[in-house]
Amino acid sequence: MQTPDKQLTDEQSREVADKIREEIAKRRISRQTLAEQAKLSLSTLEKALGGRRPFTLATTVRLEQALGVSLRRSAPAAPVAPVGNDVAPDSLGSYSHRAVTWLEDVYITLRPSFGDKDAIFAYRTEIAWEPKVSSLVFREGERTDAAYEHSGEVAVPHQSGFIYLVINRHGQHRVITVSRPTVAGEMYGIISTLRAGPGSQLTPIAAPIAFVPLANVKAPTLGRIAPDNANYTLYRDHLRRTVEEPFALFLPV
Repeated sequence: MQTPDKQLTDEQSREVADKIREEIAKRRISRQTLAEQAKLSLSTLEKALGGRRPFTLATTVRLEQALGVSLRRSAPAAPVAPVGNDVAPDSLGSYSHRAVTWLEDVYITLRPSFGDKDAIFAYRTEIAWEPKVSSLVFREGERTDAAYEHSGEVAVPHQSGFIYLVINRHGQHRVITVSRPTVAGEMYGIISTLRAGPGSQLTPIAAPIAFVPLANVKAPTLGRIAPDNANYTLYRDHLRRTVEEPFALFLPV
């Protein structure tokens, strides 16, 4: 005879629901993603979070394993072993950490300057695994316009063979689509973002972009790179390679 699954009290269920909502917001994942990771139906999760059904002990344990945190105040102090904590969510490609270690590096990021047609904008981007969100993340640094430094998630879907560096801030998106690394570790593609103009004016803009491993450049220079800079020709050649090989296409109107 099967033993009925123990239900949590109303107070315990509210505490668990509050903690789950906090973790969802912190990790920027959807309820659907969490339900899939915990091997629950979305309907079950939604009803429990909405207070229409109490959490059961079995459901709570599955959610604790998926999130890698304790959801119950009275739970044992020992940490809960996360299930699949080295696998990115489906929304990012369901890749494992082991499968993408070759992407972890510090890169010089190159794109045309949006303010000077003859200059190249160069800054640093680090791609690394972040255990808290169970995915690769990227962080920009050493930009001359430090106020626009970004960080975000890295999607590596199997279907397209491309890599996506995605920023979603309150619904505002910036997307970089690049090829898988060459033998030398470089990645080439397109950045789609907004160009800041006078006052509060913003204009959608797309441009070629290149990620060059920092170790590949003997004496890297960052910032707005003018034609008289020692690295200008090297950086320009990388950007031209994006469209000449081509790793990306820009169609004429």
